Amino acid sequence: MSGSAAAMAEAGGALVRGLYRAAGYAALPLVPFLLAWRTRKGKEERGRRDERYGRPSINRPAGPLVWIHVASVGETNAVMPLIGRIAGEGITVLLTTVTVTSAAVAARRLPKGAFHQYVPLDIEPFVDRFLDAWRPDIALFFESELWPTIMMRLAARGIPEIRINARMTERSFARWEKLGSIMRPLFSQIALTLAQSDGDAKRLAALGFGGVRSVGNLKFDVPAPGADQAALASFRQATADREVFVAASTHEGEEAIVAGAHRRVRAARPQFLTVIVPRHPVRGPAIRDALAAEGLAVALRSAGDGVGAATDIYVADTLGELGLFYRAAPVAFVGGTLVPVGGHNPIEAALLGAAILHGPAVANATEIYAALDRGTGMPPVTGADDLAASLLALYADPAVIEAAAARASAALAPHAGALDATLSALAPWLEPLGMAARARDAASAS
Repeated sequence: MSGSAAAMAEAGGALVRGLYRAAGYAALPLVPFLLAWRTRKGKEERGRRDERYGRPSINRPAGPLVWIHVASVGETNAVMPLIGRIAGEGITVLLTTVTVTSAAVAARRLPKGAFHQYVPLDIEPFVDRFLDAWRPDIALFFESELWPTIMMRLAARGIPEIRINARMTERSFARWEKLGSIMRPLFSQIALTLAQSDGDAKRLAALGFGGVRSVGNLKFDVPAPGADQAALASFRQATADREVFVAASTHEGEEAIVAGAHRRVRAARPQFLTVIVPRHPVRGPAIRDALAAEGLAVALRSAGDGVGAATDIYVADTLGELGLFYRAAPVAFVGGTLVPVGGHNPIEAALLGAAILHGPAVANATEIYAALDRGTGMPPVTGADDLAASLLALYADPAVIEAAAARASAALAPHAGALDATLSALAPWLEPLGMAARARDAASAS
């Protein structure tokens, strides 16, 4: 590209970024209505809506502070080990998320020295208010969270922006590549980009992200989710004479497919029980009503329903209990893979010894699912018939399930190590903050 063409492209990009900024200001009168609507849908906490305007609901602690932003539940769980390591150095960690469910996970799991807020909407006065209040020393953004106004305001204040566990699917790459000169100046100012895989690194570098290197996927280093032992024992007792299967992190459209497979399997195996754990628990009653309308006997965990001999499907619409159901069910279907969501993390199921089934829509975790499929030799299921056939083959013999689970665990085990690699790459930024935190603590103690 010639110098004049590059200058024209940059001028055009600056114009579009300016229009995006102006659109944010123009949208200010609509924000209360948007947040009210989202609150009615269960997507915002009424008492914490001010955080979306950038107003903190807690005071900033003194000393160094690292801001980490993730989107939802899976990312919140994946980033917890990193938060624990950073907070363990005496550095305050501010975690922001988007969803109500991720906030609930954060409330249960954040270590001492780490705090949660909802991320401000990507509108300049809200972002500036947030940055004025929290004054982060560095900002770490997880996976594919790209918010232009936040990026611009971080750059304007000289706050280093770092991308962790960064990913860029082929589909997203094609979309961002078309924007070219619009986003490249923002991408190039990123101080460090730690990609999940070599393929992600190649695509991110091609878009102009700064400091790209491949360090692996932090989700491989997430410990197995816990479970309340009393609740697990109670569920196992209630299902002692049942063959239990769990469909985890399902989305709208997948429950009907799972239910169709259940009908076929239970016709052959009368003790078969399907547990559905929806990705968004607020959908639980609607799932129950839809499946019950199809003639299935459905129990709802949030309503206190138990599992009876006639129960077809148990909808576990509660937070933080996926570890319980992965332990209780020897076979797991991982959702977001039969609808165009892109797939959720199967690693937790593998860690807890489940044989794993999934659909073909795995763009969000291509490398993970590729490793899983290579190791297990089990192809993706494409619908109710496929899923039923796979379940019938697995439940025909406990030894088949055990072998499939062992292959899944072995396939994913070699990919651990991203946490240490990430911390090593972050050391130039974290070590000075840790030294400052320790110096401040020593001064306070003297």
